[in-house]
Amino acid sequence: MPKYKFSALGLDNRRVSGVEDARDEGDLRRMLRGKDLVPLRVTPLDGQDIGYRMKSSECAEFSRQLASMLSSGITAVRALEIIRDSQQKAVIRGIVGKLHKDVSQGVTISEAMRLQKRVFPELLINMYASGELSGQMEKVTSKMASHYEKEHKLNGKVKSAMMYPSILLVVTVLVVLLIFLVIIPPFFDTLTSFNVELPPLTLMVLAVSTFLTERWYVALLTVVLFIALCTYLLTIPKVRMAFDKVKLKVPVLGKLMKVIYTARFSRTLASLYSSGISMINALEITVTIIGNKYIEKQFAEVILDVRNGEPLSSATAQVDGMDRKLPSMMLIGEESGRLDTMLESTAETFDYDAEQATGRLVQLVEPVMLIIMAVVIGAIMMSVLMPVFSMYNNADQL
Repeated sequence: MPKYKFSALGLDNRRVSGVEDARDEGDLRRMLRGKDLVPLRVTPLDGQDIGYRMKSSECAEFSRQLASMLSSGITAVRALEIIRDSQQKAVIRGIVGKLHKDVSQGVTISEAMRLQKRVFPELLINMYASGELSGQMEKVTSKMASHYEKEHKLNGKVKSAMMYPSILLVVTVLVVLLIFLVIIPPFFDTLTSFNVELPPLTLMVLAVSTFLTERWYVALLTVVLFIALCTYLLTIPKVRMAFDKVKLKVPVLGKLMKVIYTARFSRTLASLYSSGISMINALEITVTIIGNKYIEKQFAEVILDVRNGEPLSSATAQVDGMDRKLPSMMLIGEESGRLDTMLESTAETFDYDAEQATGRLVQLVEPVMLIIMAVVIGAIMMSVLMPVFSMYNNADQL
């Protein structure tokens, strides 16, 4: 029987973790709920972790190809063989090849995916498992292709929108380094030869230039250590939770993040719930892919409330970090008996809102970056011109 590592939340909000044997992930989740524990994360310990994670675009392409072949009457074994042979990327070819090997030996696709540990998203594995149980693999694979295409599209729009500000930031840093390392040193060597009294701003710029020129390795090491420290701190649960909470409070950016998290939550929950997965299981899976630990912790209470009979709309209304329109739209879906359809419609709405919010964020970031660049370069230019003006004034007095 395979082993699973789990973390769960008790009724007293105490986090519990450990390792248990279970037939599958669903069996372990049922065991934990029977002990009044809300599963937060379940990770299989059996199988091989190759250190690769399937991207949204790769999951979409894999699901689309599999859906096309299954709907044409091709067996799963033959379909995986064709997909494997059509792959250009070696790592994907190896992943699909392992799937083909395991499925040929009688393992289901979802179990074969789980044996490769974290290669495939948990959502994709659970959706495939539900499709296998219900006999609707063609429908499920098609739905997953659409789901990950939308996820990839949204992520791509956010990255594309931030491309220009990122380039502007890099150019600013390079220009400042060029000034400090190449232009300033010979200029100040000339100034010091005239025994001119340098103003404080000039002395500060000169000190920075000297430090970067003579001890550049210390500056480089400091930057590397700072990045490493930040990366390490974000692995600490309490620090990561505080960081994720702060992200939601930042003006403009916080609103954008809320919209993105809400769209991701709605789309994933709609896909799971419409495929016949119970609301409790759907919530437990959905919360793990939101991408924010602060929101994830709050959903442990939401799951408990839903288990106790509270409507999903009122349970999610207490979550800090989701758009306020979500509970209202859920309530409409509950009253009409079409919650899955309303969730899909909600996801589409928030995808559009995220695109608009991203555009507004870029419109704000661009002038801010230009102002920062102008202030930095302006300060450097003032530090250069001030001693020159002082020399001219002294010359006039003589």
